[in-house]
Amino acid sequence: MTGMGTSAVRTRSTQAAAGRIDWVDYAKGICIVMVVMMHSVLGVELAAGQTGFMHVLVAFAKPFRMPDFFLISGLFLSVVIDRDWRTYLDRKVVHFAYFYLLWVTIQFGFKAPGFAAESGWAHVGFLYLESFIEPFGTLWFIYLLPVFFVVTKATRKLPPLLIWTVLALLESAHIETGWTAIDEFGARFVYFYSGYLCADYVFALSDRARAKPALALLGLTLWALVNGSLVYFGCSEWPGVSLLLGLSGACAIVIMGTLLARVHRLDFLRFCGEHSIVIYLAFFLPMAATRTLLLRVGLIPDVGTISLVVTIAGVLGALAIWRIALKAGANFLFERPEAFWIAPKKSRPTLQAAE
Repeated sequence: MTGMGTSAVRTRSTQAAAGRIDWVDYAKGICIVMVVMMHSVLGVELAAGQTGFMHVLVAFAKPFRMPDFFLISGLFLSVVIDRDWRTYLDRKVVHFAYFYLLWVTIQFGFKAPGFAAESGWAHVGFLYLESFIEPFGTLWFIYLLPVFFVVTKATRKLPPLLIWTVLALLESAHIETGWTAIDEFGARFVYFYSGYLCADYVFALSDRARAKPALALLGLTLWALVNGSLVYFGCSEWPGVSLLLGLSGACAIVIMGTLLARVHRLDFLRFCGEHSIVIYLAFFLPMAATRTLLLRVGLIPDVGTISLVVTIAGVLGALAIWRIALKAGANFLFERPEAFWIAPKKSRPTLQAAE
């Protein structure tokens, strides 16, 4: 059971195959920019030892920044969940495992000298092996996605409402074991499962926002006031409140994406959404390089402005790396080669992009 059934989602998936669903790309674009912003701002502020005006935006987005990404990731799951396990695992596990293995090695290569300077090269090897148990750096999102896909398919015969209730309780428990995989599983799976379970309702919400933009804008205004107030007064992470803010914020991003798609504005966000995983994989390098350069040179005194520039550099730099890789024939960085497929040949193309 997924909301009102799978027919509407299957129709949307057919549309996506022919082209793309505009508001979904806009929503994903908003999500990935917020993720890059968070890492950029907090990294700059930590290195500079002070906060800037961008800190307010990061705090405002914290309750819904990752929930909306996971909810959108689950939207089309009902279309593929009935596939045989071999094909399903190829698309939803091996696919992400390939990019995690590749990019954790790349990221680790850049950071290894610093680790070695602190604790020696022997410990570096241990840290690399540990990254397959404890997700490394910014890559925890694609580490967890395959887990969510497998658990959802494995439990699909159980009562959906029971599963959702258990997941909601896990989110409200705010589990803190120190192991990212466990803690983020408890905190995020409910949003992924909500996207899967309530996909038809999410699409219906988008349709209503497109049909009644004035009412949608009013709803967004009220949501922003409530979300901002709860963040300001320190209530946003209370049990139950965090779940409500996560779900309402995800719905708000859906509405924002729909309204932007309706008026065809900020097309760059749509482009970022189309290539959100590309940005997620590669933004760490231009982000870190720009942060180090700006803080060392000291041409920009304001921490908030530095944070903004680093955010822009992270997004644009990741897209530049992607384009350079394709032109240089290094497609394997963002497209999974045929050698790393386990699905039957008749059911797969030669390459599958990171998306």
